[in-house]
Amino acid sequence: MVRVKEGSRPPWVGLGAAVWVEIAAGCAYTFPLYSHALKSALKLNQQQLTLLGVANDVGENFGLLPGVFCNRLAPWISLLIGAACSLVGFGAVWLAVSQVVPSMPYWLVWFALCVATNSSAWLGTAALVTNMRNFPLSRGTVAGILKGYIGLSAAVFTELYTGVLQNSSTKLLLFMTLGIPVTCLLVMYFVRPCTPSLEDDSSEKGHFVFVQIMSVLLGLFLLTSTVLDDVLGLKRSITYLLSGFMILLILAPFAIPIKMTLYPVNKKSSNEVLPSHEESLLVTELETNPTYPESDDTSEDVDILLAEGEGAVQINKKKRKPRRGEDFNFRQALVKADFWLLFMVYFLGVGSGVTVLNNLAQIGIAAGVDDTTILLSLFSFCNFVGRLGGGGVSEYFVRTKMLPRPVLMTATQIIMVITYLLFASGFNGTLYASMALLGVCYGTQFSVMIPTASELFGLKHFGKIFNFMSLGNPIGAFLFSSILAGYVYDAEAAKQNPGYGINNSSATCLGPNCFRITFFVLSGLCALGTILSVILTVRIKPVYQMLYAGGSFRMSQSSLH
Repeated sequence: MVRVKEGSRPPWVGLGAAVWVEIAAGCAYTFPLYSHALKSALKLNQQQLTLLGVANDVGENFGLLPGVFCNRLAPWISLLIGAACSLVGFGAVWLAVSQVVPSMPYWLVWFALCVATNSSAWLGTAALVTNMRNFPLSRGTVAGILKGYIGLSAAVFTELYTGVLQNSSTKLLLFMTLGIPVTCLLVMYFVRPCTPSLEDDSSEKGHFVFVQIMSVLLGLFLLTSTVLDDVLGLKRSITYLLSGFMILLILAPFAIPIKMTLYPVNKKSSNEVLPSHEESLLVTELETNPTYPESDDTSEDVDILLAEGEGAVQINKKKRKPRRGEDFNFRQALVKADFWLLFMVYFLGVGSGVTVLNNLAQIGIAAGVDDTTILLSLFSFCNFVGRLGGGGVSEYFVRTKMLPRPVLMTATQIIMVITYLLFASGFNGTLYASMALLGVCYGTQFSVMIPTASELFGLKHFGKIFNFMSLGNPIGAFLFSSILAGYVYDAEAAKQNPGYGINNSSATCLGPNCFRITFFVLSGLCALGTILSVILTVRIKPVYQMLYAGGSFRMSQSSLH
């Protein structure tokens, strides 16, 4: 059994370490940086390439195993498994792209990419679930920060790719093969369950604001340095200097536990209010049962029958089912309409967004942009803004207005409808603005879905519930990116290059028609997502009125026993 780390500093040390884990977990967002190299090395057409994009998304979001084991294994074991996936998976893809192993079978590369990006699921689950439990009263903020950093990871890798790695896809793949495991080994000891704070603390809010500010500075720095490098062509020495400064910004969250060590604050005073009985029970529960072991419904029923036989149980013979806002197990959540409404809203939002991400390089080329690194960096930064802002903004409104978080999903999916229509129009000068808007809206879906799932169905089995929701990403990638976008692109490329045929990998498509039909379909999907989001918001409004009636989150009774 994992021991809970006590004290006020360990949760913040764990959050600082989780930032590095989340950036490493963002390796799946680097696909546009080496997709052209894959297409060339394996001689693929666009539909085959988008199927590799599906493998990328399947691996990243197949988190049911990490979700199950996060209640059974210590976080460091999950991190170790993720490191192994990265080493084996990206290592095999590097062998294919570098031609060290010539003519590697397509199916083997597909499987290797699944394994490689499945490291994201193991790393992200360990970091997110552990920190959500370490800061149970600030779920939206924590989700926004951690998902914000994973959104920034693409810009981090792009900075390294364009500067230190000299725009080399093979060097990038080798870097991820070795660098991600090393990062996990360095920080895995610090990502661990800690005694949570159960009262609103102004200093804690200040610490969260500091981390948010530093993450914004990191995002602005990455975007600026990428643009400068593209426009001015910076010298090698300057790019190394910029990379060093980037690392210092990523290390910034560790300043909080260092400050707490150098300037400790004694909270004990004569006027100190003792924690309530419910808070004491929760602390005791987390200290003795920090990893939320999986409950066995059958064994619980047997215990009740035995107790009845001994006369210990006279009433409540049937175990009461949980209500929304309490802890559900996975099977109980699976039969709830709110579960499937949240899944569908998330699926339509991220499934459409990932279609653009997987085809980003080809969308840029079709629009006349040869170097798509700025597009990727812009999308990454705006994705980060959406994730960080979605968590912070939704946290503010649930505490002050008791407004359900999915309201933000409704608003952003309306904007996504307009954005896809802008993409389809092909108007000159709208590409970068459309990409920025899409990045913000896409990122918001993540940081809103995560705390919403925890508030409706509890934290005890959050790992499995959250990772099942995440399957909306690869399902959307397969349906909308591979089947729809890939086919439409290849068909249009064949029209523009009659001698090549629809399955020829050399055919390149130019102009707005390459993705126009795809964008019209994506716009319609987000319109449907908007309607479902409104229905979900109306249904769960009473839950938020109950949970945030006092202006701060109230732990449910089921979580306290």
